[in-house]
Amino acid sequence: MFTGLVRAVGTIEKIEDLNGLRRFHVKGALNPEDLTMGASVCHSGVCLTVVDSQAGQGAASWVVEAVQETLDKTNLGEWVEGGTINLEPSLRLGDELGGHLVFGHVDGLGRLQAIKEDGEGFRLTIEAPAELLPMIALKGSICVNGISLTIAGLTPTGFELAIIPHTWEVTTLGQAKEGDTVNLEVDMLARYVSRQMEFTDLSKA
Repeated sequence: MFTGLVRAVGTIEKIEDLNGLRRFHVKGALNPEDLTMGASVCHSGVCLTVVDSQAGQGAASWVVEAVQETLDKTNLGEWVEGGTINLEPSLRLGDELGGHLVFGHVDGLGRLQAIKEDGEGFRLTIEAPAELLPMIALKGSICVNGISLTIAGLTPTGFELAIIPHTWEVTTLGQAKEGDTVNLEVDMLARYVSRQMEFTDLSKA
């Protein structure tokens, strides 16, 4: 479980394909205590398990693996060596919940349609898969590439985000480009309400 509050921006140092797995060697300023064998870490919205780690001066290094299903359902298949990703260790009991509850289970891929300056901040327009639209609500929460954000506007094909300068600077959003693919995770409550409505509609049929 995560909060969607990015702790650090990490770098993908090496990518290996091995026995049907893709291994990512990551370096970032996370606490080594959060990178023990088997620990869960959110990598740009995707919960991945640490399979190896090594502490270093100023930054730690670790390895995570992804199966083909994960590569197909997220933007991990587009990651390249030297690329940057948002990082957050798993939530500990008693930690402050500053964002919203995030599972690290991607619901679908979005596309960044537009980036516009909005005063000192930025306004982003994101196209979302049609099946996610009923679970996206104005002023509701959504996780985009591991970042907990509030929906500032709705469009026929997706939603808009108002990004403050701090978020722009301390996450990978500052490096985003129009056309980029982003990992989307809808709010947990929206997911369950939508599922309940499906059964309600079936019972009336």
